[in-house]
Amino acid sequence: MKELKSLQSVVEGYKKLEQRFEDIETLIEMGYEEEDESLIGEVQEELDSFIKDFVNMRLTTLLSGEYDKDNAILTLHAGAGGTESCDWAGMLCRMYQRWADKRGFTVSVLDSLDGDEAGIKSITLQINGDNAYGYLKSEKGVHRLVRISPFNAAGKRQTSFVSCDVMPDIEEDLDIEIADEDIRIDTYRSSGAGGQHINKTSSAIRITHYPTGIVVQCQNERSQHMNKDKAMQMLKAKLYILKQEENQALQNDIRGDVTEIGWGNQIRSYVMQPYTMVKDHRTNEETGNVNAVLDGDIDIFINAYLKWINTK
Repeated sequence: MKELKSLQSVVEGYKKLEQRFEDIETLIEMGYEEEDESLIGEVQEELDSFIKDFVNMRLTTLLSGEYDKDNAILTLHAGAGGTESCDWAGMLCRMYQRWADKRGFTVSVLDSLDGDEAGIKSITLQINGDNAYGYLKSEKGVHRLVRISPFNAAGKRQTSFVSCDVMPDIEEDLDIEIADEDIRIDTYRSSGAGGQHINKTSSAIRITHYPTGIVVQCQNERSQHMNKDKAMQMLKAKLYILKQEENQALQNDIRGDVTEIGWGNQIRSYVMQPYTMVKDHRTNEETGNVNAVLDGDIDIFINAYLKWINTK
């Protein structure tokens, strides 16, 4: 049913674009017939909007990966840079939440750990929407920020790093056997504002898988049992992917390279001083409007990545 709904959405989107194209043609014909130059601005506005939506629809045809249609689980970890990096992780978290909101996707926090002074040390978001993983897989890697840090009393430029990992949320019950001796399950008290009894009991769950080193965490559900079920689902999804990977190249395509969160490993740089620019180092796509990007306008980088990855 989920796939059927997705296909219906594509067909409806195509029909709407087709109708908008015909409407633009009608406006142009009216302008010629009535010699009305006042319609030029309206036609240009409609055409710009049409081209933008047409490009986005065309790019969905590039989302042909096995997991592209699934929801996404996105995790941010602050790296080198101390408090500045924790603040940077908070900025990136807001960026992805704003991007999801603009697409009509829903976002929930599965796990989070606040920074000691400000920002976030780590956070895991579940982002639900059509092709969420297909789009967000472009964000896997290290993100670098250069700015005059508000936490630096000397007012000097500072560089900080945050790693982003994105995995598909495979919802079906996977036939993956996990031996009890291969995992360690830890409980801890949930962080954040919480609800009526969250933070009063140790309901959060962390599962460590010894053979692979995979660690998954969940604290957003209202009971320890529900958190454990979600964490096990996440673990099974990760193990399923690893099981299907035939070589390192495929693994890198799905999970992203595992690199140190620091110098020389960034996929994208966000520079706020001495000039403003966001540049993706894989595709060379760039823009000078840093504020718009941090407000969720990252589609130019997602689109460039999809084009790039399909020409490799």
